[in-house]
Amino acid sequence: MKFRRKAEATDPAVTADDATAAADEPTPAATASGPFDVSEVEGDGIERADLGSVLVPAIADRELRLQVDEQSGQVRAVMLAGQDGAVEFQAFAAPRNGDLWSDVRPQIAADMARRGGHATEREGRWGTELVCAMPVQRPDGTAATQPSRIIGINGERWMLRASFLGRPAVEPDAASEWEDALAQVVVRRGEGAMPVGEPLPVRLPDDARRVR
Repeated sequence: MKFRRKAEATDPAVTADDATAAADEPTPAATASGPFDVSEVEGDGIERADLGSVLVPAIADRELRLQVDEQSGQVRAVMLAGQDGAVEFQAFAAPRNGDLWSDVRPQIAADMARRGGHATEREGRWGTELVCAMPVQRPDGTAATQPSRIIGINGERWMLRASFLGRPAVEPDAASEWEDALAQVVVRRGEGAMPVGEPLPVRLPDDARRVR
């Protein structure tokens, strides 16, 4: 299984060599309990790309892409991409035993409405999620609608927010393989105090190299 990381065409790309993951390397079983806290996977023998606050194993038919700010060198987004869609995710600091997703979900819906889009709630694998549609402009200037499905998963003093794009957004009942991929993500919260809702820092792996 090859494991490469790169940004979108407009951003600097990040690529790793095949040594990151071998074809016969095991991957963790995707269960409804994932994504996992780092304390749950210690010593399991699975090799993962260490991005600081998130650790991602090599997943069949999914490419890990990192969008990097060229000036600051900071990772702006982490995404698993495939032929029919993608899932973008980020971890945030949350209170212990709290439900940050229930607090931020209406805020996301209200922001969508302010920007001319709309969001409706549905029940999914991880509870209540948002099915969204946002008006966008294509490169040629024509108008279009960007569908997405936004999920929030509460963990141990963290929340993982994920946005499905493409087919897993418009056909949520047929997106089990995409959800299984997200379930393999591991979150490392760290012990330091952080404001609730603060994004957990993401960093480039030591063996990453940038290409254009």
